[in-house]
This record gives sequence, C-alpha cells and structure tokens, in this order.
Amino acid sequence: MGWPFIGESLDYFSKLQQGLAYKFLTERWKKYSSSTFMTSLIGEPMVLFCNAEGNKLLFSNEQKLVQVWWPSSLSKIFPKSDDKPSNEHSLTVHKLLRLILKNDGLREYVGIMDAIMKEHLQTYKKCKEVNVGDISKRYLLSLSSNIFIGMNDPGKIDTLAKLLKEIENGIFSIPINFPGTPLNRAIKASRLMIKDLNITTRQRRNDFLKHGSSSRKDFMSILLLAKDHNGQYFCDGDINSHLAGLLLASYTTLQSTIFSIMNYLAELPEVYDSVLREQEAIADGKEPNDTITWEDLRKMKYSWNVVREALRISTPGFGSFREAITDFSYEGYVIQRGLKIHWTSDSTHKNPKYFHDPEKFDPSRFEGDGPAPYTFAPFGGGPRMCPGNEYARVAILTFLHNMVIHFRWEKLNPYEKIIHYPSPRPAQGLPILLNPHNP
Repeated sequence: MGWPFIGESLDYFSKLQQGLAYKFLTERWKKYSSSTFMTSLIGEPMVLFCNAEGNKLLFSNEQKLVQVWWPSSLSKIFPKSDDKPSNEHSLTVHKLLRLILKNDGLREYVGIMDAIMKEHLQTYKKCKEVNVGDISKRYLLSLSSNIFIGMNDPGKIDTLAKLLKEIENGIFSIPINFPGTPLNRAIKASRLMIKDLNITTRQRRNDFLKHGSSSRKDFMSILLLAKDHNGQYFCDGDINSHLAGLLLASYTTLQSTIFSIMNYLAELPEVYDSVLREQEAIADGKEPNDTITWEDLRKMKYSWNVVREALRISTPGFGSFREAITDFSYEGYVIQRGLKIHWTSDSTHKNPKYFHDPEKFDPSRFEGDGPAPYTFAPFGGGPRMCPGNEYARVAILTFLHNMVIHFRWEKLNPYEKIIHYPSPRPAQGLPILLNPHNP
C-alpha cells in the first residue's frame, strides 16, 4: 500500500510522466501473480482491474455494482452549489450532453467544423514553419466555444488554453491545496475561467427572461433551460462549473490525439499516402469552398483506423475511477462496498496478449471485426461511455482531412521529447515544416 496517505501515488504518477504506466502494472502483476491487485493512490485504498474481463465487469455494471467516482480534487476545481456527490452531477450532465452530441445533432455541426478549420488554414497557408499545438489549439477551442458556449472570441483563446493547461495538471495531482501546488494552481485557473463564463451565462439568462426560449442549440442554452431530477433549474455557478469541465475535456484529450496523429503521419510516409488517397477520393469533385458532409466522414474508414491506432498507443486519458456500491466478487476477491476501483487503458492497449507487438503503429488492427471486445477503450464503454466519442471522431477527422488534402509535413525536431502526463504531448508543441501540395 506504500506510504501513509501518499500510498504509491509518487511511483505511479512518476511512471505516467515517463510513459511507463504499463511497467508499473506489470511489476505488480508479477509480484502478486494476478492482474487484479490493491494499492493506495491519491489518498484512497484502490483496487486495479487490469484486463478485458475487468473492463467488461465495470462497463456493464454501472449503477448495479459500481458508480463513477472522482478524486476530491475535482470538486475543489469544479465546485458545485450543493453537497450532492460528484457522481450525481456527472450523471445529469452525461444525459444532457447526449442531447447535443448525438448523431442527429452532430450532423448539423459537420459543416461548421469544416468551415472553421478551412478558415484557420488560411492563416497558415503562407507559412513554412508552424506549430501543431497552435493550429490545433485555435481549431479545437473555436469548436468547443461555438458548440458548448455559442460564442467565438479569437482574442480569448490563448488565455483559455493557459487556464485549461493549469487545470489539467491539477486534476489528478496529490490532493494537497497549498500555494504553488498543482491543485492550488488548478483551483485558481478554474475560478478565473468560471468568472469569465459567468458574464456570458448571466447575459444569456437575461435574454431568455426577456424573449423566452431561444433557437440556440449550444450546450449553455440546454443547461439554462434544463432541470435536475428534483425539477429545479441549475444555478449559474453550477452551469459555469460544468461548462469549464466540458471545455477541458473537449480540448486537452483531442489536442493530444491530434499531436499523435500528426507525429505518426510525419514518421510513416506509407500511412500518410494511404490517408491521402482516401481523402483525395472524398475531395474529388468538390469545389474549394465546399464543406465535407456526414456521409463523407463515414467514408473515412482507413483514416479512422489511423486515429484509433494513435488513440491506442498514446491514449489521452490514462483511465478512470469507479466506486463499489455493493459487495461483489471478482477473480476470487471480495470487493467491498465503498472501495475505489481504477481501470487503466494501458493495461489492455499495451498488453501483447491483446495487441501483438503493441508498440508498433499498425492501423490494420482495426480492419474487419477489429480488436476483441473491451480491449480497446479510449472512451470507456457501456452505459458510461464518453458521450463525446462521436464529437471527437468528427472533430479529429475534419482536422485530418483538411491538413492532408493541403499539405505534407516533416518534423523540425525529430528528437522532440514527449511529455506523457497529464496527456501525451510533444514538449515544444510539434513544430513542423509545411509542404503544400501542387494545385
């Protein structure tokens, strides 16, 4: 169980920072002769489920055996006005998100996403050297601001990105709130973001009071008009706290995935050529200003396999947490009610039992029936699968389509260090040399 209170957190998060989470797991599998073991992380006794069977049990028994659990640091960073457990708030937002991020809703956003990406590319078409971090930052934050808040203020994007980075660094840190600690910096960043969001929320609520319901379809509008299970409207503070969390989730994980894709396509020309052929076939016959459609996205099968392989090797989220809501047995162990459970993506994504030669980038793994069930889980699974998984698919494929159709690229620093925690990303933001295609 490691040290008092700290447990094995330092060892675990140190290995996460080095991209060696799988090493942490395998050391304990060998020590205990079991892929299920107990330790102490972020101040809590915790059981780790590290195989496909464990994933299946957790994903299939939401609200039966387990419920989502978040570290106490999360409620400090994204505070709510009541004492309800974070799981209750999470369930409510999860249901509401499905209203805006379901396929029918996303169909309407495909053209908007593509138009935003095309507009951003105009800025870089005359540039030889660019930074992938800058391109993806402006694109992703423009999308999330538009879809979740219903606004687009380019002047706020740099500030917003800095605040989100501070919040991400503090979410899964050791829960010590002293000046200068990651948690303390994250709390301050969140307060600044929520304060800024409050101006927009207050204005939007006043508009609703004056003019009634609006035709707006952004998530802020849905939250303003929604009621909780007690029939009460959400207060502005809770709405802003939810929105800040969504901005974080829709930005950091997607940017990490874009970094990985751009990096692999620069290193693997044969994979790039296959993606290019597929995207050229989709663009063939379109006018320069035509946007891609939902049907176009469905044709991007190889490109999506490339994205999924990037998600497997460099999963943006290292896993998630559950809490047992009743006693149950698993692999001969009794998991007692109240005990915290951690599942990790690397336990299956990097495991040669499920993926042969797991460090090799091979999109063909996803052809045909693809990986075995519950082995590939970048978005979780079951009833609690991330409601943003389709949003992520649309946003990433739209970015990829536009970049590949217009450019080849090469890395300016082939030996750039990769920072693996909180999400995998190049230390310098992946500077590249753009080579436009001939018209």
